[in-house]
Amino acid sequence: MDSLKTTLRGSARTLAVGQLISKTGDGAYYVTSALFFTQVVGLSPAELGLGLTIAWTVALAVGVPLGHLADRVGPRETAVFFFCCAAVAAGSYVFVRSFPLFVLAATVYAIGQRSGSAAQQALLAGVVQKGKITTVRAFLQAASNAGLAFGAALGGMVLLFDTREAYLTAFALNSVVFLAAALVLTRVPTVAPAPVSSEGEKSRSVLKDRPYVAVSVLNLILVLHGPLIDVALPLWIVTHTEAPKWVLAAMFVLNTLAVVAFQVRVARGVTDMTSAGRYVVKGGLLLGLSCVVFAYSGSGSSVWSAALLLLTAAAIQTAGEMMQSAGTWEISFGLTPDGRHGQYQAFFGSGHTVAELIGPLVLTGLLVYWGPPGWILLGALFVVASFLMVPAAKWGERRLNAGKATTGASPSGAE
Repeated sequence: MDSLKTTLRGSARTLAVGQLISKTGDGAYYVTSALFFTQVVGLSPAELGLGLTIAWTVALAVGVPLGHLADRVGPRETAVFFFCCAAVAAGSYVFVRSFPLFVLAATVYAIGQRSGSAAQQALLAGVVQKGKITTVRAFLQAASNAGLAFGAALGGMVLLFDTREAYLTAFALNSVVFLAAALVLTRVPTVAPAPVSSEGEKSRSVLKDRPYVAVSVLNLILVLHGPLIDVALPLWIVTHTEAPKWVLAAMFVLNTLAVVAFQVRVARGVTDMTSAGRYVVKGGLLLGLSCVVFAYSGSGSSVWSAALLLLTAAAIQTAGEMMQSAGTWEISFGLTPDGRHGQYQAFFGSGHTVAELIGPLVLTGLLVYWGPPGWILLGALFVVASFLMVPAAKWGERRLNAGKATTGASPSGAE
C-alpha cells in the first residue's frame, strides 16, 4: 500500500483529479443528451444518430494527426487546449436549435474530448516512470468510472425534473468541468516536445508500424465488450430473457463499482510485457466465458434464474475487462517509441471510438437477431483475439528493439 501511495502522488494524483472532474461532466451528458436533443431541441432519433456518427467519425479521422501535434507542441499544452474546445462545444449545446448546428457542436465536442484524452495519455507517459504507467493508468480508470457514476447520478436528477432548464444546467455543468479539468492539468509539469525529424529520416507515422497496428486492431475486437451494456444487452434482456429490466441498471452499477474498487489491484499483477500478455489472455478467456453465460440466460430461464445468470455473466465480464485493460495498457505504452506517445495513443484509443461506432450495429445483429449462437461466436472472437495479442506484442517488441539497435536511440517507427 505504501508503494502504491508513493506511485500515486504528485503528477499522477493530479492527472487522476483531472480525470475524475472531466468524467463527471461526461456522465451527466451521456444520461441526458439523447432526451434533450430529441425532446427539447426537436431532433428526430435518426438525426441524432446520424449527427453523432458524423461527429465521432471526424474525430476518428483527425485523431492521429492531432496526436502527432501533441508530440510536436507538447502533450500538456495540447490536452489543455482540446479540453477547452470540449468545454466551448458543451456550452454551445444550449444554443443549438437545428441539425447543422448540432453536427458542428457535436463534432467539436468529439474532437476535443478524444484528442484531449489522447494528449492526456501522452502526458501520463511523460511524467510517470515507465514501470509505473500501468498502475497509474489503472488508477485513472478507477477515477474515470467514479466520475462517470457520480455524473450519471446528477444526470438522473435532471431526468427526474425533466425540464428544459434542468437539461441546460447539465450541459453548463459539463462545460464548467472541462474547463476545471483543463485548469488542473496546468499543474502537471510540462513535457518537452519531441524533436522534429531530420531531413531524410524515415517516416515516423504510427500507421507504418505494422505490429502496433496489429495490436490496436486486436484490441478493437476486445473492447467490443464496451457497447454491450449500452445497446445490445438492453435489447437482449427485453427480447430474449424473462429478466426484469432493472437488472440492466444493476449490471451497470456492478461494472462501475467493481472497476473503481478493484482495477488498481488487478493492474498490480502487470509488471512487464510478458505478464501483460498473460493478463490479456486471461481477460479474453473470461470475456468468452461471460458470453457463454449470457447465452444461457435466454434459454427459457425463469425470471430470477435469468436475472442471476445475467448478473453472474456481468461479474465475469467485468473481471475480464479489468484484466484485458491492464494488459493492453502495458502493451500499448510499452510498444510506443519515445517522443511519439501522442500519435500512438491517439491511434490505439481510436479502437474504442470504432467499437462505439460499429458495435451497436454488429452486436445487435449478432446477438439480438441470431441469439445464443451469436454470443458463442462473440466469445470465440474475444478468446482468439486475446491469444493473438501475445505474438503481436512480441513482434512489436522485436521491432522496437531492432530500431533502437539500429539508431542507438528511439526507433523511427517506419517499416
